[in-house]
Amino acid sequence: MTGQRVLIIGAGYIASHIARRLATLGHTIVLSSRHESTPAGEQLGWLPVDVRERQSVHSLIRAACPDTVITVHGPSDITWCEANPEQATAAHQRGASYLAEAFENGRIIAISTDNVFPGHAESCGESAPTAPANTYGRAKLAAENILLATHNALALRVSLVYGWDSSGLRPNFFTTCAQQLRAARPVVVPADCWNTPVLADDVAEWTAALLDSAHTGVIHLGGPRRLTRLAWATHIAQTYGVDPDLVSAAPQESTGYACRPRNACLHSERAAGIPELAVLAPMDVLEASTKLILTGEDYL
Repeated sequence: MTGQRVLIIGAGYIASHIARRLATLGHTIVLSSRHESTPAGEQLGWLPVDVRERQSVHSLIRAACPDTVITVHGPSDITWCEANPEQATAAHQRGASYLAEAFENGRIIAISTDNVFPGHAESCGESAPTAPANTYGRAKLAAENILLATHNALALRVSLVYGWDSSGLRPNFFTTCAQQLRAARPVVVPADCWNTPVLADDVAEWTAALLDSAHTGVIHLGGPRRLTRLAWATHIAQTYGVDPDLVSAAPQESTGYACRPRNACLHSERAAGIPELAVLAPMDVLEASTKLILTGEDYL
């Protein structure tokens, strides 16, 4: 179905990328969030919602009249969620319950996380048993289960998302490192924390490809390269031509990444068999990082 009316619950970095991509494909987009509209919302349409409140979610669905709902709302600050478990659970689990209730039998795509796994395996496919490493992972997994029980939902679990996000309230790892290093300021990163980073554009492309599909269940999206944050930050420094010694290593438990799984890496056992996704190869993180740096912040 082309020209859908799509409601995106969330208006942050990932939501905005998805919204802009869907708009270019001819879909009508409405973003929604608890706070005031973002630039993408101002361009494409925005409605207020508090996912913790049943009436707010029901009112949103009535006002937006969507064909499909994509949910990608916060809180997503993993450290904050660990310190505020009740509030994190209320937003994710309660929000999913109210959405399933308000949008009964409707198509839902939930953008989820690699934090639903404990981090023991080097990489996890869709069949791997879940055992969340932290509060955020537990809240997201609970939301997944609620939505998947409707039998018309898809959970797209994504690995660490990156790209230029200079105006964000909490810029992603790539943006933070790039801004620090190009100013020749030091960065301290964990040497023992592994990811399969995925470009925000790839998240948007996969979401768009799945929008018109009938696929349900869980699909994983991770980048093709597994690397440490230390190796990634060192590459960023080298691309800027600054001293790579500006990047220093620290044990994961001594950094702000302490509550994250040691291995937050995803691969897909399903994507190759899904025609809509088989032609969409996620970009390599080092290649994409170089391109982002050389083209500048206006690229995305």
